[in-house]
Amino acid sequence: MVPFDKLAQITQRFEFLEAQLHAGAAPAEIARISREYSDLKPVADQIAAYTRALDDLAEAEAMLADPEMKALAEDEIPALKARIPEMEQALRLALLPKDAADARPAILEIRPGTGGEEASLFAGDLARMYQRYAERMGWRFEVLESSASDLGGIKEFTAHITGEGVYARLKYESGVHRVQRVPETEAQGRIHTSAATVAVLPEAEEVDIDIPASDIRIDTMRSSGAGGQHVNTTDSAVRITHLPTGIIVTSSEKSQHRNREIAMQVLRARLFEAERERLANARAADRKAQIGSGDRSERIRTYNFPQGRMTDHRINLTLYALPQIMAGDLGEIIDALTAHDQAARLAEMEG
Repeated sequence: MVPFDKLAQITQRFEFLEAQLHAGAAPAEIARISREYSDLKPVADQIAAYTRALDDLAEAEAMLADPEMKALAEDEIPALKARIPEMEQALRLALLPKDAADARPAILEIRPGTGGEEASLFAGDLARMYQRYAERMGWRFEVLESSASDLGGIKEFTAHITGEGVYARLKYESGVHRVQRVPETEAQGRIHTSAATVAVLPEAEEVDIDIPASDIRIDTMRSSGAGGQHVNTTDSAVRITHLPTGIIVTSSEKSQHRNREIAMQVLRARLFEAERERLANARAADRKAQIGSGDRSERIRTYNFPQGRMTDHRINLTLYALPQIMAGDLGEIIDALTAHDQAARLAEMEG
């Protein structure tokens, strides 16, 4: 049963915000009130529909005592009794605490792991997979940093993804992605196993993370080019070292000014996520039930090319649709991960 006192509190808060907007709040307050109002409106609408359904059920059951209305009531009651549990479940999900970062853009980082050149090739495949998924979602996918390996894979890759609900959809992708296939470099046709690491970080604003100038060291260096006329002969690449944590971020675009912007953007995202993880660990000693922890050392998924199979080990999901998945069709996987996480948090909240 959904707690009615909590539903009443939400409804009262929503009505108060609505009155504030109609009364003409101070300009400085309107943006904040509008955001909260927009966040609460879907929940308030669900509460209103749920309470209407409960009232309709009570009225229909009362009508059973009236011989003239009994037949009508007997028609209505089964449909209402079937609908109310679904509405309760939707409300319980709506009442789960929101991750404030869900609506933010994301920084995507991909690096090859074990497996040499084959790991670099797989890292490149993952980068293209996420880019295609972003295109399907109508998001903007901006490559911030990409360095190629000898055979056309990637040694490191960083992208900035903006759009609606980016971090909410991608936050479960952090971890070790393993591939099993015959590498292009394998003459004997033997299946090899290699891996790449994915990290998805919510974008941080300057107001989220204050980085004093004394905490960073900025070095400029010569960018590596593709040879010939493309070689960058100026010291435009930037490396920023965050002295308190030892985190190092580099960017090697053509503009030194843009490189500083990119490197600081990535550094803020890494520090912001580190602080989020520290707070989450402080709140919950046991986070094993949470699949969105972003642990980069955890093997989360295997892509088996000979069998055309993808397995997500966290939720024991296996799909025989690997070509479609590598083409960016990640919706079913992400939906399943989201539903699993919601169910685990519901059980924790109600347990």
